[in-house]
Amino acid sequence: MKLVETGIILKNTSVAPDIYDMTIRLPEISALAVCGQFVEVYPDNGVNLLARPISICQIGDGTLRFVFQAVGAGTRLFSSLKAGQRLRVLGPCGNGYPISEEKKFILVGGGIGVPPLLETACRLKDKGEVDVFLGFRSGSFLREDFENTGANVYIASDDGSAGFKGNVVGLMESAGVQGDVIYSCGPRIMLKAVAEYAEKRGIKAYVSMEERMACGIGACVGCTLKIKDGNGISNKKVCKDGPVFDSREVVWQ
Repeated sequence: MKLVETGIILKNTSVAPDIYDMTIRLPEISALAVCGQFVEVYPDNGVNLLARPISICQIGDGTLRFVFQAVGAGTRLFSSLKAGQRLRVLGPCGNGYPISEEKKFILVGGGIGVPPLLETACRLKDKGEVDVFLGFRSGSFLREDFENTGANVYIASDDGSAGFKGNVVGLMESAGVQGDVIYSCGPRIMLKAVAEYAEKRGIKAYVSMEERMACGIGACVGCTLKIKDGNGISNKKVCKDGPVFDSREVVWQ
């Protein structure tokens, strides 16, 4: 079930270059949301007509938290908004991560794919051991938030400015990480490497795919993804059928 709700911004601050941390009071949408879903946020400025998809970072009591990157006109508009202003939001959209009853969980995030995993870590903290691997080009953000869930947090950065120097899958390989299930979000090249890592070790893996979306509700067919379907291949809509998929079903080539 999706609905449109106008929410009041409670907080909007910068946490890293071009990265913003926004909390909006959205009691109706937050009551329906689960980890791994996203919302569509409307600029409502008369210029940028299409809504922007933003992943849910954390679900609070009547609130939703978003940590997003300002990369275009729409998201830069959102980054300039202040507490007390209003935003029109459609959600919750898509399908989130299936929370299993396993005992050893691995979360793998890359760049702006890190925030959607925070609510997942919150949901898993009482179910078993949670190891979180976060990769960045430089520096890091949200580390303390993940540590506050009780998870074991490991950082990789391309330039070595934070934690392991190299990519996040390289960090996992160097540590020989094992577990029961992987939840991952980030750039496609990282997700492909995570899928290969999981397959070699017999670990179940769920990946949140990042594709360009226009409508966010499955009407425009602009975010299709090739998925293995029995003995063939079918096209699925990331916004409606995903964004989370079993990594073994994704056609990575």
